[in-house]
This record gives sequence, C-alpha cells and structure tokens, in this order.
Amino acid sequence: MTLQPKSESDGIAMSEEEYLRTEPDAEVRYEYIDGRAYAMSGASTNHIRITANITREFGVHLKGKPCEVLMADMKAKVAKDYVYPDVVVVCNHTEKNGITDSPVIIFEVLSQSTRKRDFTTKLILYINLPSLQEYVLAEQEIVRVTVLRKMNGWKPEEYSFGDSITFESIAMTLPVEEIYDRVDNQEMREWLSQNRVYENNVVAEGSFEEQPEGQSASDIMDGG
Repeated sequence: MTLQPKSESDGIAMSEEEYLRTEPDAEVRYEYIDGRAYAMSGASTNHIRITANITREFGVHLKGKPCEVLMADMKAKVAKDYVYPDVVVVCNHTEKNGITDSPVIIFEVLSQSTRKRDFTTKLILYINLPSLQEYVLAEQEIVRVTVLRKMNGWKPEEYSFGDSITFESIAMTLPVEEIYDRVDNQEMREWLSQNRVYENNVVAEGSFEEQPEGQSASDIMDGG
C-alpha cells in the first residue's frame, strides 16, 4: 500500500499492523496516532542545527555510559501509537526494529506545523510512558526551551539566554546557548552582536602596545 493522505491533518486510517508493514517503505516518514497515519513535514535548517547540537552535547556526556542519545529514525512506541521524537535518550536499550518504548528523555523542536501536536497530543502520549523523566521542547524562531519533568508533576519550566538546564535523569547540565549554537533567528543575531561588542571592548581595554625596552607595564600605565 502507498501512503497518500488527503491532507496532513486528515491522516490515513489503518490498523497498527498495516502501519508497521507499510511505513518503512514509504517515501516520507509517518507517525501513527489513534489509528491514523500522519505525514511528517521536512525539517528547516534551524531545526536540523538544534537537533544536531543536542545530539552532539548529549553524545559527549553519555560516552561510555549505559545511556545513549538517538535521533532521526528512532520511533517511540506508546501503547498502539508510534511517533518520531526529534531526539531521545534511552538507557540500557535493546534495539528492536528502530522502535523504543522506554525513553528517559524526549526532545521535540517546535515549528508552526507541529506546535499544537507537540504540546497536546504528543505530551499526553509521552507522559504516559513509565520510563520518561523529562520532556523538552525547543523553539526555533526564538531562544526558549520548555522542560517538563515527571518529578515536578509535568509542570512546564522555561529557559532562555543565561540559563542552564539540568537533566536530573542523566546528571547533566547544559547552557541554553549550546542548544542554539549556529541557529539563525533574530534573538540569536542580537545576542551574538551584543557579545561581540562586549568581547571587543574587553580586548581593547585589556590590551597593551609592545613595551619599549626597559619599561614595565606599570610604567606605561603611569605614563612613564
């Protein structure tokens, strides 16, 4: 069967068995929720950068440890539903046809087309996973990360410039700026511009011309 929805919002009605049989051969990826398959839209450059940054930072932290970070084609199974998180962290994971039912952390990068589903349908699905400890949503157009933690009753906590996020489940702390490295949006451009001005001022204030022979730095500062 070729998966062809009438529209992205309609989805395609099918059984779980039919989805698992046909989706691997489909030209695009599909998520399966409440008996319907939904086509996934392509990712923007900022989306790709954010997922790559998260994967890189978590990969370094988790090297040699029981947990690992996975992205792109790893499906998460919740009861009879199947979704593609942008990034997942799993611990003591046993590979099973690219499907996990025990993620510890799930990351989604928000876009206009996925925002509602990520904050509603997927949130409800994810918090029903017994293994899940943290659900993380990162904006693309602004610098904002929302974290919902099981230990805090899934209450949202927001982070932006100057904040660091601690992921308790894997004992890792990550500055927000690392998540947005190379991301191109208005807030990042302004922040980079401000930091370049600050860095240039520090260099200008702290630099010295080459000292003439026999003069010390204090002599120069005193005008000697």
